[in-house]
Amino acid sequence: MDIAMTLPTMLPHGRTEVLEWCRGIDEGPWSSLAVPERVAYTSHSMTVQLAAAAALTERVRLWTTIVVLPSHNAVRMAKDLASVDRLSDGRLTVGVGVGGREQDYRAVAAPFERRWQRLDDQIATMRATWAGTPPEPDLDPVGPPPVQPDGPPLVSGAIGPKAMARAAHWAAGIDDGTSITRPDAANLADVAARVRAAWTEAGRTDKPHLSTSIWYALGPDAETRLHTYAFDYLRIFGDELATAMADSATIHTPKALREAVDTIRDAGFDELFLVPTTTDPAELDRTREALGI
Repeated sequence: MDIAMTLPTMLPHGRTEVLEWCRGIDEGPWSSLAVPERVAYTSHSMTVQLAAAAALTERVRLWTTIVVLPSHNAVRMAKDLASVDRLSDGRLTVGVGVGGREQDYRAVAAPFERRWQRLDDQIATMRATWAGTPPEPDLDPVGPPPVQPDGPPLVSGAIGPKAMARAAHWAAGIDDGTSITRPDAANLADVAARVRAAWTEAGRTDKPHLSTSIWYALGPDAETRLHTYAFDYLRIFGDELATAMADSATIHTPKALREAVDTIRDAGFDELFLVPTTTDPAELDRTREALGI
């Protein structure tokens, strides 16, 4: 299983931290560098950080985890992502989904309704844009063309069976979001089985790429930092649920991190995205030491 690292996009930081995290991740041994997205939150712009990462790295694959695509214009997003693909010389994978926070849609005046159908339609629009098809017959094509043939690989943030069935018709894999606070072996095995079944039912013979993410913390005040991060991020759903979810976030020791990685690997996942809860780049050293990599 590949182990990837996420930029601390959701935490306040500046130029220095972006430089140090991008360079530290690119030095290895991380497989990918991921950038998440929220709108109605004190987070950085996903596309801006992704472009910075494309320019500041040479080796790692870049991921979006995930673009809340129905809150965007598909042609504009296709243009932005193709630009990142060119800046990174073809190292981009695009995770897409519908998100679960209506506030992010309201913040940009995007409709929350029919978002799964809109996502399917937008995937087709982005692929047509990358192929050079003009958005309207009397318009020029929207460039630049991506480096990767047919555009960057698309991975779905689908969770439910209907969403997985839809994704099986266009995605290269599934990025599961159900293990963010603490991975559960039985749940992960069920997710993997349902994804593979969806691929089979769609008549596909290729193997779906399976990935997931976990919040974690190491070093001084790790437990408090992890719980504070989880509560603040989830408070949008109400204090009671945010408290319960924060209490379930238990990956704040080297031992807990190793056990979480082993659980996800044993479930047959292809890639794990570690999500740091600090902007301190020393967390990269602590993580390498904890995992012995």
